[in-house]
Amino acid sequence: MKVDILGVNVDNDDMNKAVNKVIEYMDSDGKYKIYTPNPEFVMMSIEDEEFKGILNKGDLVIPDGIGIVIASKILGKKIPERVAGYDLVQNVFKRIKKTNRTVYLLGASEGVAIKAADKMREIHKGLKIVGVHDGYFDENEEKNIMESINTLKPDLLLVGLGAPRQEKWIDNNIHKLNIKVAIGVGGSFDGMAGNVKRAPLIFQKLGLEWFYRLIKQPSRITRMIKLPVFLIKVIKER
Repeated sequence: MKVDILGVNVDNDDMNKAVNKVIEYMDSDGKYKIYTPNPEFVMMSIEDEEFKGILNKGDLVIPDGIGIVIASKILGKKIPERVAGYDLVQNVFKRIKKTNRTVYLLGASEGVAIKAADKMREIHKGLKIVGVHDGYFDENEEKNIMESINTLKPDLLLVGLGAPRQEKWIDNNIHKLNIKVAIGVGGSFDGMAGNVKRAPLIFQKLGLEWFYRLIKQPSRITRMIKLPVFLIKVIKER
């Protein structure tokens, strides 16, 4: 079931259901798009109808930000929990390690995806990451990347190009790619590589990961200011 959050339709699934869906997608013959909206995404989509349309075409659209969960409760629809994109990927990795399922990482700065792949292979023994490429490429290099992906045929493609670029890239290209599932993962490769540390578990459980990031990176204040604006819009919508 989908929950309408200011025009963006978000799946009403908990983490376990979301992970099961990803595994089911990889076991099928289709091609599936997974997006991870937070309040910032929703605010962007209000100004960018193309972006909103792409999010709403996602096969699985998970509530990455705690603000989405809060908004659902304000609207009386109650999404059960935050399903962070980073955690979704980690849980999928746990399920597919020591299987024949394969992964390709596309995005982030030079060297980050390589480091992330090495760390993930170390943490998830038996995980098969078959290819990586950074997020800085021109049109010609993009063709080479897509040829590489099609040769390797990964079951799971993680695209970390930042929103809305990653969602638009997936929507434009998934039909040309020999993959099963594509997920827009934002800055997750920096976390996987250990360049950016996750908030302590207590902050995550309390839904205050955004606050921890703000403490660590005060420059994020211009992004975080969108959260109260988002909640005001949600209250008006109610």
